[in-house]
Amino acid sequence: MQKATINPATHLGMERELGSNATGRRADMILTSDLKTLPIEHAIARGQTVAVDGKITVSCPHLYWPESVRQTVNMGKHLTESDFEIKAPAGANKVQVKVIGVVENQAPTEALSSELPVVDGLVEGEEDVYQIALVERHRATGDVTNGFVSGFGYQGRMAMASTVAHDSHHMIVVGTDRAMMATAANRLGEVGGGITVWKDGAELALVELPIAGLMSDSPAVDVAAKADQMVAAMEACGCTFNNAYMQHSLLALVVIPSLRISDLGLVDVDKFEITPLFEENA
Repeated sequence: MQKATINPATHLGMERELGSNATGRRADMILTSDLKTLPIEHAIARGQTVAVDGKITVSCPHLYWPESVRQTVNMGKHLTESDFEIKAPAGANKVQVKVIGVVENQAPTEALSSELPVVDGLVEGEEDVYQIALVERHRATGDVTNGFVSGFGYQGRMAMASTVAHDSHHMIVVGTDRAMMATAANRLGEVGGGITVWKDGAELALVELPIAGLMSDSPAVDVAAKADQMVAAMEACGCTFNNAYMQHSLLALVVIPSLRISDLGLVDVDKFEITPLFEENA
């Protein structure tokens, strides 16, 4: 446990306050019965019990946020299925494309390549390769950057959108159905940001994050319950990753290798340059 407590506190120069259970340190700790699955059975903050068996035992103050931090999802237009279309080079029946490969429990992604079919001039995903899109949401440009991602295990008609997308926090949409991707994106525009999961045309989960599209002003208990629904909804769409939402939120983090998406296009982080979606030899 030294790696998780004492060493980080020492590295940050905070060992006099944090990192160990000793006189003069902040009594911030959790109690658990299993270091592998890590169920948090008792939480203590500054020496005070704040939660037991998943239930909060203290009153949390309500903060009032200015209107200027609300309604920050400014897409510039109502999105449609066509905004998520990826047109193939003229005359192509198949194309070789770059694919963001998600790796479970890891922040870095893989830079993959996949041959995908072309139907009516549009590139289509298949099997474990589905579309990813970054929707610009700060300056209302209406811009949508499209690409492909693999690894989540999604099946059937689904889409997931989130305005939590480190570090720029544009909107990230992943899905197997373009119309549903548009619906999910527009949904977040309606509620002012958050996370939404759709399957077969119906919304399975919604976590509203109206404060800058990143935080909630609802009680923690309510937010936690909606977050549990989100996890269950991702599983219903076929994703069995541990902490899959964290993987989703890092897809636009253009400082970690290897392949990411940005409002300027795909980024080859190893070379630190914008890279085309189609392979040059395609």
